[in-house]
Amino acid sequence: MDADEREIVHFLQTWGSSFVNAKEIARRASTKKRFSEDPDWAKPVLMRLAENGILESDTSGRYRIKPENKHDKAHRWVSPDINQILKEGGVEVEGAHPINIDEDI
Repeated sequence: MDADEREIVHFLQTWGSSFVNAKEIARRASTKKRFSEDPDWAKPVLMRLAENGILESDTSGRYRIKPENKHDKAHRWVSPDINQILKEGGVEVEGAHPINIDEDI
């Protein structure tokens, strides 16, 4: 990530989950001098960040940091009892990580 991308990401982190207009990002993410010299400096950087999956945009052309998906389906916790019942029934749970509890502890 280059310096322009870092500036934009740090600026958007202050906005939380709300969308911000590209012109507002160009005006406030860097210096006033940079905005006065080139008001559209942030647009290619925003598009690059969106292509990389760091940002997402809405239909109005506003951007925000892409929220993390807390429900990752690749890793599921399955109790040992439920896992055994499912195996006996012929069902294999993908990505299941049963927890082994040692009774000696």
